[in-house]
Amino acid sequence: MFKFRASRTRTAFALLLVAGLVATGCGDDDDDATGGGGGGGGDGDAVNVALLLPDTDTARYDTKDRPLFEAKIAELCPDCPDVQFSNAAQDASEQQSQAEAALTNGADVLVLDPVDGAAAASIVNLAEEQDVPVISYDRLIPDAPIDFYISHDNERVGQMQAEALVEKLETDGVTEGDIVMINGSPTDNNATLFKEGAHSVLDDSNYEIAVEYDTPEWSPDQAQAEMDQAITELGDDGFVGVYAANDGTAGGAISAMESAGIDPIPPTTGQDAEVAAIQRILAGEQYMTIYKPIKPLAENAAEVALALARGEEIPDEFNTDDVDGVPSNILDPMPVTAENIADTVIADEFWSVDEICTADYADACAEAGIS
Repeated sequence: MFKFRASRTRTAFALLLVAGLVATGCGDDDDDATGGGGGGGGDGDAVNVALLLPDTDTARYDTKDRPLFEAKIAELCPDCPDVQFSNAAQDASEQQSQAEAALTNGADVLVLDPVDGAAAASIVNLAEEQDVPVISYDRLIPDAPIDFYISHDNERVGQMQAEALVEKLETDGVTEGDIVMINGSPTDNNATLFKEGAHSVLDDSNYEIAVEYDTPEWSPDQAQAEMDQAITELGDDGFVGVYAANDGTAGGAISAMESAGIDPIPPTTGQDAEVAAIQRILAGEQYMTIYKPIKPLAENAAEVALALARGEEIPDEFNTDDVDGVPSNILDPMPVTAENIADTVIADEFWSVDEICTADYADACAEAGIS
């Protein structure tokens, strides 16, 4: 059951009051002394923030989420120590150990993107015991006393992917046929929401889901093996499109189709707007991806993390939604195809023209009007 610890401000105030009385009684004039522990920082507003991300297969976590989050913390709190950062590399046990280490090292708030939502509940419970607030970042941690949830509209992501796939097939004159469905990790609550959103569209369409897979750990290699299996079962021309839940699984599926000599590649979806996926879209190998603006996700999370660590109220501008009684900030995703790359990921400075239009993709960029 979710609950919001409204007493944290009073607890933090009491701790600060006691600390002040102790300092006065001891006559310590050292203005540089600092302290740690849950719910408050040392000097002034300085607090200790921990960011725990789930995997390295999804490129955005280390290349986008982490630097944006750390930069915002440094901007807003120049006296704060460096963010305690960990990436669990899809190992839930390792993430548990990383969280325990962060708490031992004096974290005043955990910003946690779980490898396994159910398993991460034990991290949240441990943090609660130490009066340390937890932000559920990007992926929801269900049935746990989290303090805040920030993500994108994940069911809508799946709907957008499926809508784009159906619209592309209809535009190409393909009015019926079989779909291969490659979902994300069964331990990721977001993957469940993506799948539900996609099914809400595909199940009511003229297309049949011939085979469907859940991909452990979002592994591109596993997705490639799943697509190999689908090709063996259905034949090289036995399907008209591929629903892939993210760009990593899309890349794996496309590799399998290319290895099987399938040309052209049937319309294939993706998500995360990885630079490799944008390049595949320009090259005509992947039809679309979903761009989930990471900058507001990371920066909003940083601002809320500082507020919670200081025992302050969540700013109203971020407390915009409610998910199962938890204060939340739910952001809007955007579909990306070759036609709107310039207006989305480039215009938003998510990727630069130079990063996308490398030598191998210069001609494709020119054809798409990207320069």
